[in-house]
Amino acid sequence: MAVLSIRRFGDPALNEKSLPVREVDHGIRDLIKNLAEIMYDAQGIGLAAPQVGVLKRVFIFDLGEGLVSYINPEIVWRSKKTEEEEEGCLSVPDIKVPIKRSEKIKVRALTPEGKKVEFRAEGLLARVIQHEVDHLDGILILDRMSKAERRKTLQQMSGFAQTVPQQEILRRGSHD
Repeated sequence: MAVLSIRRFGDPALNEKSLPVREVDHGIRDLIKNLAEIMYDAQGIGLAAPQVGVLKRVFIFDLGEGLVSYINPEIVWRSKKTEEEEEGCLSVPDIKVPIKRSEKIKVRALTPEGKKVEFRAEGLLARVIQHEVDHLDGILILDRMSKAERRKTLQQMSGFAQTVPQQEILRRGSHD
């Protein structure tokens, strides 16, 4: 597999919707190994394939209990009750922003062995899964903010004006 690296805010791949994986094979398992190496090197807790420029519906995370990876995940239910917590993102470094997410979710996915799983998640696990599924749908944490909040946050980011046209940033609507 080619050398992969984390794509940063402004990279068009981060705004693309990922394609479903047709077959869980050696190539997908190699992708998961690469994602894990990159995530651990970056000291992150989660990473989705689009964040390294691979538009496949695959993500990984480690909340301190070992590496977990899911393929073709779907959030099939979300609680109406939400909570707002600060989130960071390896593709938007050095920024933490308050993001509102469902407290509980129900997920369907495939494991790296190709096994279908369905489970409920809450708390940090639910938040991480929602964050990573957003990446699979081309949504960044900045897209979850109001235009005013996004403008303020972008002004705090060093060098954003050189990498992304401001009208593109402001054009993108909030996904709330």
